[in-house]
Amino acid sequence: MSDDATEVFVAHRNLLFTVAYEMLGSAADAEDVLQETWLRWVEVDPERVRDQRAYLVRITTRQALNRLRTLRRRKEAYVGPWLPEPLLTTPDVAEDVELADSVSMALMLVLETLSPTERAVFVLREAFEVGYDEIAAAVGKSPAAVRQIAHRARRHVDARRPRHPVSPGESRAALDAFHRALEARDLQGLLDVLAPEVVLVSDGGGIKQAALRPIVGAGKVLRFAFGGIGRTEGTLTAERTVVNGNPALVLRLDGELDGVMAIRVEDARITGLYYVRNPEKLTRFGSETALTLR
Repeated sequence: MSDDATEVFVAHRNLLFTVAYEMLGSAADAEDVLQETWLRWVEVDPERVRDQRAYLVRITTRQALNRLRTLRRRKEAYVGPWLPEPLLTTPDVAEDVELADSVSMALMLVLETLSPTERAVFVLREAFEVGYDEIAAAVGKSPAAVRQIAHRARRHVDARRPRHPVSPGESRAALDAFHRALEARDLQGLLDVLAPEVVLVSDGGGIKQAALRPIVGAGKVLRFAFGGIGRTEGTLTAERTVVNGNPALVLRLDGELDGVMAIRVEDARITGLYYVRNPEKLTRFGSETALTLR
C-alpha cells in the first residue's frame, strides 16, 4: 500500500466514520466498519480509481449495510429501549447546523425506524448529498429505485421530526431552563419547560437501571425522574455539555460518569428526553469525536 493511498484514507477518515455512525448509531460498530473498509482499500490500486472519496464512501456504505442487518438481530434481544451511542463532539460540529441536525440523537432515533436500505439511501442523499447513481452503486439498486426509496424515506422522517427548524439558541435555552429547574427541584419550572406529551426514553442495556418502555407525559416523566433521584445512593450532579453537536447534560454520581441526556425541542419546549446509562455506550465519552459531512 503506497503512502499516497494511506494519506487518501486518512484524509477521508472522519467523513467515513460519520457515514458509518449515521447509518449504525454505534461508534464501536462504525470503527469496525472503517477497519473493514481499510482492508478492502489496501487491495485496490488507487491510481485506477477515478473518484477516491466516492469509492471509499461506497465501500463504507456496503460494509455498514452488512453490519446494520446484524445489529437489527442484536437489538431484538436488547433489554429495554435502544438509543444511539452519544458522542462528545468538537465545537465545529455544533457550529455546522446541517451536521448537528443530521447527527442529533432525536434524528438518529427516527432513522432507527427505517429499513437498512432506506436508512443508507436517506443518509447518503440527505446528509452527504451523494448522487443517485453513486448511491445506486453503493446499495445495489437501480437509480430509479433509489429515487423512490429516497422519497419514501424522506416522507417517513419528515413526519416524525419537528415541524419547524429549531435554532441552537432555542435548544440551549430549553436545556438551561430544564437544568435549573432540575437542580432546584422546581416542579413548576420543569412543567413549564416540558411539553405535556414529552417522552422520556432511557437506555440501560440491562446493565444500569432504566425504564423498560418509553414514559409519556410530563407528570409521569417527573415521577420517574424524582423517584429515581430519591433512590440514588450518592450525590448526583448534572452539567451542560454538547452531544452529537447539540446541547445535552452529562450526569455524574459521586463524580463518576453515570449517563448522558440529550433532548428534542419543539416550539420552545422539550418534547423528548433521551437518557443513555448503558456503560458500554459511554466508553468514548472521555474524548471528543470529530464528525464531518464533507
